[in-house]
Amino acid sequence: MTDPRPEPLAGHVVAVARDDAHRFSKPTRESITLIAGIGVEGDAHAGTTVQHLSRIRRDPTTPNLRQVHLIHAELFDDMAERGHEVHAGALGENVTTAGIDLLGLSRGTRLALGAEAVVEITGLRNPCVQIDGISEGLMKELVHLDDTGATVRLAGVMSVIFEGGVVRPGDDIRVIPPAGRPEPLQPV
Repeated sequence: MTDPRPEPLAGHVVAVARDDAHRFSKPTRESITLIAGIGVEGDAHAGTTVQHLSRIRRDPTTPNLRQVHLIHAELFDDMAERGHEVHAGALGENVTTAGIDLLGLSRGTRLALGAEAVVEITGLRNPCVQIDGISEGLMKELVHLDDTGATVRLAGVMSVIFEGGVVRPGDDIRVIPPAGRPEPLQPV
């Protein structure tokens, strides 16, 4: 019997980044190591419970659904056309991708990054005003209302690590759809 689901989409990793301190932007690296259930080894946001400072203040026992932040490199081109120069790692992402519609994925979609690592998408990134420190007015480009009044968030997706491994620029990405009915991404 043939699997009725389409073949997984393919893209690739453009850049990887991590930072051991709670700074907004992250320096790019030659590789990062993902640790299942924890996050990016050596990154300030790694942990089983929330590590973003504003979320720790609210409830430090909340599970960390933001272990790995992914952004599509195509966003940088869109922002450049609007007068905002943004490069890999600048928005605090750990993995910059190309060739995958990250924002159109369903909650629970898994992304196989390279030969070993697998992350599971938990939701949309809900960015903060620190983004305007990169470029004045960038926040309004990344979070705005559409013609129907719905909030549009473009600052990437968040995920948890399902299987650990090393991720490098140039690695292939395979999209593994979740079983069941697709669930639109919500902010996490």
